[in-house]
Amino acid sequence: MTLALLLAEREIARALVCFARAMDERDWDALLAILTVDATGELGEGPLSSPAEIVGTIRRYLDACGATQHLLGNLLIEVDGDRATSRCYVSDMHLGQGESADQTFATLGDYHDSWVKVNGYWRLAHRTKQALGHIGSLR
Repeated sequence: MTLALLLAEREIARALVCFARAMDERDWDALLAILTVDATGELGEGPLSSPAEIVGTIRRYLDACGATQHLLGNLLIEVDGDRATSRCYVSDMHLGQGESADQTFATLGDYHDSWVKVNGYWRLAHRTKQALGHIGSLR
């Protein structure tokens, strides 16, 4: 394995963590900075055709929540030049707030991502979240 490949994997792994933390911190600008300008997605409700649609869908869920935590694991990254794919498990917990403070919602999923190197940085070009299960009362 070459140093360039190891560095690419490390940069993509870091971007995945930064994306998860940005969701939990409600840092929408940080999410947009990780996405390509033409990023697409499928988060369980049909195709999303722009970064604005991706962030808008995420916000629709998270803006209604209290604290959240998106934990990633079992990460696999395949790099091919300036393109890469990654897969990782996500376990996310969402706590209610206000009148819904006693409610929770958690999911198990698998992120399938495509990456491209843009101006020296790895950017997320497409995300598909495969839902594996959920539990809780928040929707």
